[in-house]
Amino acid sequence: MATVLPPPSKRQRTAIAEKAHDQQTIDAIPSDLGSVRVHFYDQSTGQPSGAPVAIPVADATVKNLELLLNTLQGNDASERVPYRFTFGADGQVVDIVNDIYRALLKPGLRTTEDTISLHYTPQAIFRVRAVSRCSASIPGHGEAILATSFASSSSSRIATGSGDNNARIFDTDTGTPFHTLKGHTSWVLVASWSPDDTTIATGSMDNTVRLWDPQSGQPIGQPLKGHTKWITSLAWEPYHLRQSFTLQRLASSSKDSTVRIWDSISQRIDLVLSGHKSSVSCVRWGGTGTIYTASHDKTIKLWDSTKGTLISTLTAHAHWVNHLALSTDFVLRTAYHDHTGTIPSSDKEKIAKAKQRFETAATINNTLTERLVTASDDCTIYLWSPPSAPSSNAAIKPVARLLGHQKQVNHVTFSPSGTLIASSSFDNHIKLWNATTGAFLYTLRGHVAA
Repeated sequence: MATVLPPPSKRQRTAIAEKAHDQQTIDAIPSDLGSVRVHFYDQSTGQPSGAPVAIPVADATVKNLELLLNTLQGNDASERVPYRFTFGADGQVVDIVNDIYRALLKPGLRTTEDTISLHYTPQAIFRVRAVSRCSASIPGHGEAILATSFASSSSSRIATGSGDNNARIFDTDTGTPFHTLKGHTSWVLVASWSPDDTTIATGSMDNTVRLWDPQSGQPIGQPLKGHTKWITSLAWEPYHLRQSFTLQRLASSSKDSTVRIWDSISQRIDLVLSGHKSSVSCVRWGGTGTIYTASHDKTIKLWDSTKGTLISTLTAHAHWVNHLALSTDFVLRTAYHDHTGTIPSSDKEKIAKAKQRFETAATINNTLTERLVTASDDCTIYLWSPPSAPSSNAAIKPVARLLGHQKQVNHVTFSPSGTLIASSSFDNHIKLWNATTGAFLYTLRGHVAA
């Protein structure tokens, strides 16, 4: 028989009522503040959306601001878009979390006499259910799984690399295996799906890169040999930067301190990027044609992907740089694929759509800006904003230094929208940061080991 808890005493009921009353008093917005003028600006273009609008302070909540902005833009009730609002002035960016009163008026950043300029960014137009439990556990590998990569077209397929020397393709909807990719003679450390969804690349401890057909599970050509030590990272050339419809280039980084650019069709080395003094831990191919590499020599280097020449070296970390990520990683990985599932019919239309998606994601205040975040063994994270056409003579300084982790930071990533940064560390915590200012947001606790 279950134990029934006794009802609360009179003293407990009184204390609960007083606490609720005090909380209501604290949270209430004063009703005698009148109205405030708000002017909406598009975050990506910097252009205003209509004229300033007077809103009662008591009603200036995020929900009402979204409703007003959708009305100004002429969106139907069935097409309403959720928005994120920020206020920026004097180098300070403030997120409007609940309402204008708590975010701006109460701290004294603005008064009701001012016209408040709010920059808006559209949020996801589809609902994502919170992850509350494990939906499936897919067996298959005989050793630890060391790498995963979702397909570029959808999340229905995933490629995995393992310590059993094999890579596998799984159907994540049904939890069933598609193919086992056999050929490597040592651990498969990294897997990467090409932006057009036609090729999977894997890198291994056997110092080779292999290409696979995801439909048949068969290898494409011979192993790509050239590195003298194991492969640490892979990055495909963005789809909209392809020099021809048949050319696919792939960058691989290695423990041998080099990055090699491969022509995946002819399977020959196109360029070798040598300049790091220690292991290259991560490589990313940016949408502006710049290749970014992170190394255990404490530096991040920027390279010209056409000439293979060094553009700039970023020096701020005091220990190994373990990982880096770009704010446009998601749109570069998915190219012309989006949530609608509509695929352009011609190659020219595919390149145009991939380019349009990249420019939309990278445009801030009418400027093409591809932000970079790096994680290091010095327990810090740096946020960078390199220019779209960096000069070899220009020194690039970090936008912010993100402090909070107590041990080495081993991984960072941007959210698909580019508004948040997530970082993981050997202190067993995951932290979320503002991707514009680098401000700390939340700590996600629960893991009991690194």
